[in-house]
Amino acid sequence: MTHYEIQGTRVPALGFGTFQLTGDTCRRQVLAALETGYRHIDTARAYDNEDQVGRALEDSGVARSEVFLTSKVWLDDLEPKPLARSVEKSLRQLRTGFLDLCLIHWPSDRFPLDASLDALQRLRSEGKIRHLGVSNFPPAYLRRACDLAPVFTNQVEYHPLLGQETLLRLCRENGVLLTAYSPLAQGAVFREPVLREIGKKYGKSPAQVALRWLLEQDRVAAIPRSSSEKNLRENFEVFDFELAGEDIKKIDRLPKNQRQVNPAFAPDWGEDD
Repeated sequence: MTHYEIQGTRVPALGFGTFQLTGDTCRRQVLAALETGYRHIDTARAYDNEDQVGRALEDSGVARSEVFLTSKVWLDDLEPKPLARSVEKSLRQLRTGFLDLCLIHWPSDRFPLDASLDALQRLRSEGKIRHLGVSNFPPAYLRRACDLAPVFTNQVEYHPLLGQETLLRLCRENGVLLTAYSPLAQGAVFREPVLREIGKKYGKSPAQVALRWLLEQDRVAAIPRSSSEKNLRENFEVFDFELAGEDIKKIDRLPKNQRQVNPAFAPDWGEDD
């Protein structure tokens, strides 16, 4: 497993995402992920699955200190008091005394960003979160956030079919981890001939090639989600090969405009579109 050290904390570069996993399916999948070796688990208040994630963590027998656990505050709760209440609810449902990382899930112009980040910093000083970060922040928002607080990560959609060059540069300049959600482009990587061709060369799937492409980049982590135990185990098997330079260039040359996640409340994505 590859790790990054960000702000003095080691974080596994490959995590397990839980978006759209609910009920006992979520509990079983998180438990299977932990049994497989994942030690980076990502959830959010908006996923409505923190209770199941917490049960899996409890049932796994894995020490809490070994798991890097992330949750997020929804965009309606970004005023200081609702934000603090949101984190308290996360802690109760996840059955933990602290979050390793707490993110602002989406930017919102309805609430002052400085007040939201100040509230997260207060929670950090109280020991309820260890690090703070943002999600879905385009370049202009990320620059402002980094000016206001020690941002640990910006979690954004990133995969071989969507470029994030500006955000990558900003993250590296500011010591910020870029965490790639939907790293398999919600299944679109399986239909990409270039990834299939490269996969045959290494005896790997297009998904494994896509994840390897991400993980070979500096300061990039990935959090694939899977409702299949077979797939989550396959996604973990990406540390036994490296892509040749010529194959990285082939992937780099793919069109990078296939955004999969773009809800009505999303910000203007700016330079990376």
